[in-house]
Amino acid sequence: MNSISNSMAPLSRRRFMLGTSAMAGGGLALGMNIFANQEAMAQATDASPEVGIWVLVKPDDTCVIRIVRSEMGQGTRTGLAQLVAEELECDWRKVTTESPTPGQNLKRKRAWGDMSTGGSRGIRMSHDYVRRGGAVARTMLMQAAANEWSVAVSELTVANSVITHAASGRKTTYGKVAAAAAKLPVPDAKSMVLKDPRTWKIAGKSIRRLDTSDKLNGKKIYGIDVKLDGMLCAAVMDCPVFGGKLVSFDDSKVKSLRGVKSVVRVDATTVAVVADTWWRAKNALAQLPIVWDEGPHAKVNSALIAAHLKEGLTAPGNYAGRKEGDAIAAVANAVKKVEATYSTPFLAHAPMEPMNCTARVTADRAEVWAPTQNAEASLAVLAETSGLPLEKCDVYVTDLGGAFGRKGGQQDYVSQAVKIAKQFPGTPIKMIWSREEDQAHDFYRPLSQCHMTAGLDDKGNLVGLTLRSSGQSINAWVNPSAIKDGKDERQLQGFWKEPGEAQLGYTIPNLLTEYAIRNTHVPVGPWRGVNTNQNGVYMECFIEEVAKAAGKDSLAFRQSLMKNHPKHLQVLNAAAEKGDWGKPLPKGVFRGIAQFMGYGAYSAAVAEVTVSPRGEVKVLRMVLATNAGHFVNPHQVAAQVEGGVAMGLSATFFGECTVENGRIQQTNFDTYPLLRMGQMPKVETVLVPTYDFWGGVGEPTICVVAPAVMNAIFAATGKPVRDLPLKNAGLTFV
Repeated sequence: MNSISNSMAPLSRRRFMLGTSAMAGGGLALGMNIFANQEAMAQATDASPEVGIWVLVKPDDTCVIRIVRSEMGQGTRTGLAQLVAEELECDWRKVTTESPTPGQNLKRKRAWGDMSTGGSRGIRMSHDYVRRGGAVARTMLMQAAANEWSVAVSELTVANSVITHAASGRKTTYGKVAAAAAKLPVPDAKSMVLKDPRTWKIAGKSIRRLDTSDKLNGKKIYGIDVKLDGMLCAAVMDCPVFGGKLVSFDDSKVKSLRGVKSVVRVDATTVAVVADTWWRAKNALAQLPIVWDEGPHAKVNSALIAAHLKEGLTAPGNYAGRKEGDAIAAVANAVKKVEATYSTPFLAHAPMEPMNCTARVTADRAEVWAPTQNAEASLAVLAETSGLPLEKCDVYVTDLGGAFGRKGGQQDYVSQAVKIAKQFPGTPIKMIWSREEDQAHDFYRPLSQCHMTAGLDDKGNLVGLTLRSSGQSINAWVNPSAIKDGKDERQLQGFWKEPGEAQLGYTIPNLLTEYAIRNTHVPVGPWRGVNTNQNGVYMECFIEEVAKAAGKDSLAFRQSLMKNHPKHLQVLNAAAEKGDWGKPLPKGVFRGIAQFMGYGAYSAAVAEVTVSPRGEVKVLRMVLATNAGHFVNPHQVAAQVEGGVAMGLSATFFGECTVENGRIQQTNFDTYPLLRMGQMPKVETVLVPTYDFWGGVGEPTICVVAPAVMNAIFAATGKPVRDLPLKNAGLTFV
């Protein structure tokens, strides 16, 4: 979105549903007021003067900045507030935030724009209009002071919420002129001249997050914490096999248990127990006799799925994404040929806070309190499920205890809560999934396989490369209209020719990239970094094998392919320099390197590892360089990079969801382990801003974690590892 005016058209419920249901992705921010009465959460009830649509100013000079992106730990609430405050020229020590609801946004013709938070879009897609909002508010406040003193605005200066007229020595504060400013005409946001980022005083600085103290003192409210008067709790169980159905249940066995209020059918596949506490609901559900029709997929297992994908690697058909030159002939006629097949598994999101939603439905009002990445999609589902018009519905967005893409486009948990609440009119129902339910009914990162070939000439130059990936399509689940002529370009993310979003950073004379859609009954969706994770492994591990076959240094071989990709090369060189590439290492320590692009940002990594004769791998150090154009809060960017390393290493060594009898086998952290603190390597972040574009931060760097580590293991053992997770290759993470 380039300006707020792009989203001003009035919406019907149907059009609103169509516009929001396709939104999906993995992560950035939303602030709110937390009231003692949680029914008031996220409602902008402050009577302070509104100066433009993004800022409220209180008499004590407190500036309340409105944030409409979801906060799930990534820090966008603070980052967006920094951008507004920078142009506002307010006192950062007196900044707080609040969040309009999607209902309020709709009533004002979507004045605050897009409320979704995924695909590392929270800041990069809204930086322009929120900065202009801050500039508008500053202009109005200064004009109010100028009117009061009968002077020209050009004679005034402002800093830290204090407006000064140097000629007369007069001073005033934002709080004193806010009421008058609020009555002025709102200037055109497009006319605002924004600051050069190189002159920023608040944005671009490593300022402490606004929400840290509330995390430490327990004030922060997540969806799972919501409490409303008269609230009941629900535990749910869906058919364990995707595509199966709920046949029947015998509530006589549990309805007399302490606290149980009712056992209800939620929909065709799900049953719920409603009780006075969630623990009692969960325990009763565990004792409930249920008959399932497991459907046509009850015999499917991982071996059958793997064979299905393997067939896609050689099946005839036109699957081309990029077809430049004649890669097949170039490889066939090359002096030396390199060939490899890789695979990556299903992965669960496994957020610390499982799916949950609190809903209350009456005859003329429907509300939900939800940890959602997409408030407008939640509103659309609420309206559709409750049967009430949009104007009689609203969503109060809580902080999210992790999400990674799971709580965005897929609003199944909101739909379930509303369906249960409809059966208890006027009573708030808090529905929480158990950890087992959360693991067993995810929208998993797609599994895939990839076959690659390359040809080298007599000087070790790469003359041709072919790539065919076979796997599940996310768009087949969330946005089928995006699949054109049986092709899904989304799954080739990171291999694209076009610059700007997910461009391949190499120029290869003859290149063929293909994607064969091979869907299964297991639902899939965006997982932090989405397709750049698999594709980064495939490309960067294969380029490493090709470099070794050419007898060339890993860095130098990559550099030779990147002359037309200066920003890719810039971060690669930055990571190599900080990572001491080419310098001697202690005995038994080996390095690996990788670079890739996704979500509008360039990333590279160097890993240092040891591998014992027993296959025990220790990752000692990781250096990651990134260029997102601008960095609003460098400290928070480093935190995101470190989080990406932790999540990436978990996936690299342990992450795997397998299927047996049609169902996911890993249903808790005993079988789906995550990285432990003692296994976390030293992480060094190198920021390479160029100030000429806006890229993402939360997702881009995770895609270079696995290939850098895998390439370091290759250097240590002399044997490439091609299948994830590494535990299946006899490697143990220590």
